[in-house]
This record gives sequence, structure tokens and C-alpha cells, in this order.
Amino acid sequence: MRYAAIDVGSNAVRLLIAEIIENNGSISFKKNTLIRVPVRLGDDAFLDKNISEKKTIDLVKSMQAFRNLMDVYKVTDYMACATSAMREAKNGQAVVDLIKTEANIDLQIVHGESEAKIIYASHAELNIDKSKNYLYIDVGGGSTELSLFSNGDLVASQSFNLGTIRILDNQDKDETWNEMKDFIREHTKGYKNIYGIGTGGNINKLYKLSQEKDGVALSYIKLRALYNYLDSFSLKDRINVLGLNQDRADVIIPACEIYLTVLKCANIKSIYVPTVGMVDGIIQTLIEKNYTSVH
Repeated sequence: MRYAAIDVGSNAVRLLIAEIIENNGSISFKKNTLIRVPVRLGDDAFLDKNISEKKTIDLVKSMQAFRNLMDVYKVTDYMACATSAMREAKNGQAVVDLIKTEANIDLQIVHGESEAKIIYASHAELNIDKSKNYLYIDVGGGSTELSLFSNGDLVASQSFNLGTIRILDNQDKDETWNEMKDFIREHTKGYKNIYGIGTGGNINKLYKLSQEKDGVALSYIKLRALYNYLDSFSLKDRINVLGLNQDRADVIIPACEIYLTVLKCANIKSIYVPTVGMVDGIIQTLIEKNYTSVH
């Protein structure tokens, strides 16, 4: 059986097709195909509060391609979610309707809180110690989702309109930064030793660049050094010398800034990077929906 997850983000759109594996009553999934298309909706949405015709055409074509792939792979269930950029665009719903007509995909625009739930549904915490305290940090193009867990329970969760594309476009506001810092201080003050868990494309890339061994947490000091190293290159050299994708080379710097700010504010010394993202959370959400209703 195969499920598909579509994530229409502010920096790119992704399709994950996963094989669902049943083994003695436990359900897991194996990634089959992951496709990322650099349709950057954030620039339009955050500057003009509108998805332009050109971006709409690119998005519809990407969705048609995803629909064809899902048909070829005989996907039995899927879920398609749009986040920050589509939340903010005044014509978001019109674009959703067009995708339904042209690509036969039901795309839902999810709120920041739902986005946070889907992200931590990715079960990044499975391999870690339930008795510890963790702050989930997911940095996207348009928003940052923070969720604090203690003893396996969700203590607090909030979405902030602070993302990499927003920062690049100078659309980030001082009060949003302060609101985020206040949230962190208020909710983490009662806890000793909080560990970070970072999800999303940017932290996955940073983790790869750090050359840290799989499963080993990335220290704040190492992340700070990596930021300084990347920042010493021009955008052009980040692409040509370091080999970063064009649509990753610019956002990785503001992503670092957000992660470093959160870690410092929460007094977190190291961050685990399970290299999962929104699409993994969507597949997990589908599994929970389909298997709890059946069994």
C-alpha cells in the first residue's frame, strides 16, 4: 500500500510517496520517492499578499505532475497541505479551487497550530528519551513552529510569522521576534536541560554540512561556527563553491539566525536533527487516521 504527502510550502513544494509496512500490528513507512520543486510562493505572498499568475501556473503544473505520479504509483490515500504563503495570500482559496479543477488534488490550507501538530506527528521523538524536555523547532519560509514537550507530553505550542523568505524580503517584524522570545522564556523557565529537535529542509541541510555522525546532536557552538562559515561566502560562492541549490543558498542564512536565536533564548546547548519534515508528518497523520479507524 502506498500513501502520498504533498507539502506546499513558502520556499518549495514537495511530494513524498511512501510504502506502508505492516509488521505484527505495528505500522511504519519507507520513503519511496521524494520530489522537491522550487516554486517559491513566499515572495509573492509576503510582499503582495497575492500569488501571482506566473507562480500559480508553476504551482498548478507541479500539482498536475504530482497527480500523474500518484496515479502511476497507485497511491491509495494522500493528503496535501499548504502552509504560510497560502495562508497569507488573499487569493489562496482561488488557487486551491484551481488546483482541484486542473489537477484533481484537494489541497487544504492549514493553520500554524495544525502545521505544528503535523510536524511533530513525524515521530521524530521515537528514538529519544521520553523523560527529557524537548523543544521542537521547525523553520520554514514563512513561519516558525515551536512546540515544547516534557515527559512525552505537549506543554505549549505556537506558530510565529517568522520565516526565511520573510527575512530575505525584509518582511519580518521586530515585535514577532520579541513575541517568539517571550514565548520561549515564559514556557522554558521552569525546565532544566532542554534539548532541541530541529525539523525542515534548512536544518537537515545544515546537519549534513556539519558532517556530524547520524543520531549525534548538533551543538549550539558548532551551529554558530557553521553559520559564520556560510555567511563568509557570497551567495554566488555558496552555490558554486559549496554546491548548495540556488533556492537553498539564500534561505540557509536566515534559517541559521532563527535556530540560533531560539537555542540561545531557551538556553539549549544542542539540537537533534532527525532529518524529517512536514511530509513525514503527513504520512504519519494518514497512518493514524486510517489505522485507528480500521482497528
